[in-house]
Amino acid sequence: MARTPDHYGTGTNKQRIFGDPWVFGISAGFILLFVGLSILDVDLVSQLVGGGFAWTAKYLGSYFQLLLLLTFVIAIAVAISPAGGAVMGDLDTPEMSTFRWVAIIMCTLLAGGGVFFAAGEPVYHFIAQTPPAFDTETGTVEAIRGALAQSFMHWGFLAWAVLGGLTSLVLVHAHYVKGQPLQPRTLLYPVFGDRVMRGAFGGVVDAVCVISVVAGTVGPIGFLATQVAFGGSVLFGLPDGYGTQLAVLVVLGGIYVTSAITGIHRGIQMLSRFNVYLALAIGAVILVFGPTLFLVDAYTQGMGAYLGNFLAMATMTTQTAPDWWMKWWTVFFFAWFIGYGPLMALFVARISRGRTVREMILAVCVAAPVATTVWFTLLGGSGIFYQLNGSIDLAEALTNFRFDVATLTVAQALPLGSVMAAAILLLTTIFVATTGDSMSYTISMVATGHDRPETGVRAFWGIALAVMAAILLYMGAGQISALQQFIVVTAIPVSLVLLPSLWTGPKAAYAMARAQGLVR
Repeated sequence: MARTPDHYGTGTNKQRIFGDPWVFGISAGFILLFVGLSILDVDLVSQLVGGGFAWTAKYLGSYFQLLLLLTFVIAIAVAISPAGGAVMGDLDTPEMSTFRWVAIIMCTLLAGGGVFFAAGEPVYHFIAQTPPAFDTETGTVEAIRGALAQSFMHWGFLAWAVLGGLTSLVLVHAHYVKGQPLQPRTLLYPVFGDRVMRGAFGGVVDAVCVISVVAGTVGPIGFLATQVAFGGSVLFGLPDGYGTQLAVLVVLGGIYVTSAITGIHRGIQMLSRFNVYLALAIGAVILVFGPTLFLVDAYTQGMGAYLGNFLAMATMTTQTAPDWWMKWWTVFFFAWFIGYGPLMALFVARISRGRTVREMILAVCVAAPVATTVWFTLLGGSGIFYQLNGSIDLAEALTNFRFDVATLTVAQALPLGSVMAAAILLLTTIFVATTGDSMSYTISMVATGHDRPETGVRAFWGIALAVMAAILLYMGAGQISALQQFIVVTAIPVSLVLLPSLWTGPKAAYAMARAQGLVR
């Protein structure tokens, strides 16, 4: 008999409503401390974060890369093993349809980061700096395959795998079979036992994971405000200033807070479905009316180069690549995904009841990354095409890492120009909103320890993310960037939370399979 989500939870009713005091105190304290120090001395905060960022990238970059690579390989091995047929969550049938389930996964995990970089990153690798694994000249036809392949590496199989490939198995088994809370600390239970489930130790583990997600989520929220403000200025003549950015944050916050309050089966699901339909419509217009043959050829070459150079790119180090390149590209992205790992796994576990282990792993580790590579080809490949034929020139913007300019410039060069630009801005907004609502919901699950957190808790965290973005934007986009760099530092302790799943994930899958009589 399946247990209902309300069965789970830890502590008293007061703790369930207001959350674990350790989690809330440390997480909220970090937000206040970062904002307060930024107000007092912006340069000091940027210097401290930048120093920690550089040290982490230099000394732990290879460790992060190996963690992602092993997670992907082991997850695929579990999927094709006999344990892959085990049903997760002690539920006979899935809670939602396959389309809705995949839509939520895609929108939550790809979200604003992938959409924000989809147009600009491939073009950057094409015109500004050839990726280290390739030796082609920038700006040439030969450089197309490497530019797309490197983008696929950053946003492909490894990135998605660490967001729930193994950790979701541990959490599903621990929560729905053993009755343990949906919190990051549960990932460490097989190592530390009851010591990590109560008191300060578990609270600190959860709080660090929450802080990492706050750092990673406020970035896309803040950068979306600058992107939409810039787009509004170009398309509609709106002022490109803080007032417009603040208005965007208010609207965005209203959308995702409302979505988080209404829950997974209403707001979050509806927002994700709308975004998938819009993305499919935009993709169809680009593919049919854009440079169709070029995009098909570019995807074929890029995917071939990605698969052919997979291990070389996945294990690239500063011995074979420039320090600055590794720091600002591969290590930054991989650390960002690690920082999101525990809370994304919680969310995937929450929505995957009734699915088989194989379905979940293939959806997260294979299908979603392939869809991401297609999206990067549609936007980034189109950008390369228009750059190659001289319709646009993004060299200066991308050299200065102005990816907001890149997205709008590529969008305007597409068929139906301004209409497509407005549609892509709307798509980006909703993508970021799906990150905001899912992370507000998941942070609330971490705070309360059960999968139906109180409405007020969800609203608090959603509003807190928007307010933090507004304050940091007021001090300049540089502080948003500094906070985003901080996720690389927080990836150090978060990676230790993820590490045991390399062996506890397969154990959880086989435990579920044995209980269901699939293996002995």
